[in-house]
Amino acid sequence: MKNQKGLSLYITIIIMSILLAIVLGISTILVSQMKIVKGIENSVVAFYAAETGIEQVLTARVDPTSFDGYSATLTNNASYEITVFSSGPNCGATNFCIKSVGSFREVKRAIKVSY
Repeated sequence: MKNQKGLSLYITIIIMSILLAIVLGISTILVSQMKIVKGIENSVVAFYAAETGIEQVLTARVDPTSFDGYSATLTNNASYEITVFSSGPNCGATNFCIKSVGSFREVKRAIKVSY
């Protein structure tokens, strides 16, 4: 019995260290997953901002080249920039290619339409 003094303290410290390591590992995984989910949310907003740019050109029913270089900021602070290509080496379409790049909180998504 005399040789076993402090053994329970040693075992308690070992068990607490293992539990702490498990909790820290799980919390690290959860924090990284939360960052990924937040990035997906920003990506969706950027995609819809790009879609807004395409819709802006298509609903105007005018010459799309007048929108080349056009950009706007939406009410949710997302923005888009439109680039229009005529048919040729950069555009395999019959008439025009419209590219819209949406941005939101440092996330960018692009849509390209050919017609």
